[in-house]
Amino acid sequence: MIKEDTRADVRERPRIGVYALTSCYGCQLMMATVSDILEVANVFDIRCFYMVSSASTMDEEVDIAFVEGSVSTEKDLKEILEIRKNCKTLVAMGACAVHGGVQSWAEGNLSYDEIYEEVYGDDKIDMPGLQAAPISQYVHVDYSLPGCPPEEDEIMYFLTTFLVGSFPEQKDYPVCAECRTTGNPCILIESNVPCLGSVTTAGCGARCITFNVPCIGCRGPVPHNTAWFDALATVFKKRGFTEEFVRARLKIFAAHNKNLDKMLKKAFGGDK
Repeated sequence: MIKEDTRADVRERPRIGVYALTSCYGCQLMMATVSDILEVANVFDIRCFYMVSSASTMDEEVDIAFVEGSVSTEKDLKEILEIRKNCKTLVAMGACAVHGGVQSWAEGNLSYDEIYEEVYGDDKIDMPGLQAAPISQYVHVDYSLPGCPPEEDEIMYFLTTFLVGSFPEQKDYPVCAECRTTGNPCILIESNVPCLGSVTTAGCGARCITFNVPCIGCRGPVPHNTAWFDALATVFKKRGFTEEFVRARLKIFAAHNKNLDKMLKKAFGGDK
């Protein structure tokens, strides 16, 4: 518990802003409902957080900006450029901001016009759209906070490191590692269930697999080009899963990963 006399009278409180582009607002909600949110409010100067206060404004300068959502409209693009200009450190928060989210599933398969026609037909919408993309496609991202939504302990870890003048370290190992430490049997090997834990960034404590639900990759691919899609796809192939099924499953949360298609082609006998 942070005592009153150790707060802003010792040093200036870091200014933070929490913003949302096209998203479900789940990441903001998770941050707004962390159990220590009152402590966070005491040690940070929250300049913008629309879910918490309608008095928020996007043109405030902040030290750290947490941004959820993908760039899916021209309005999103204008806003992320403004946010980047007004912040010192930008954190992509959640699967949509980091990897483009579920709305990126058609990346590489369908154009924006084809997707629009599939969804809206001949109807018109007022807000000009863009092919959904992670915010790193348009601006520099300093840190990525994965998850759909991120875990509470991860949010607090990020906030704490910024508070003490340090920086958050990114998890660079897969959900499979957490499955092993949890004591779960491998549902892919033992039950032939198409689990993506081996290529998905850890941090969830293997929650889904613990309840016998296969990982669908919502925390995004393991970083630093160590998500071995080809190895996993080879296992899937041997177990009778088709290339179309494997590609569709992996593209739910990894459509923008530059290694995905070439690794799948390698696994299924395409380009080497």
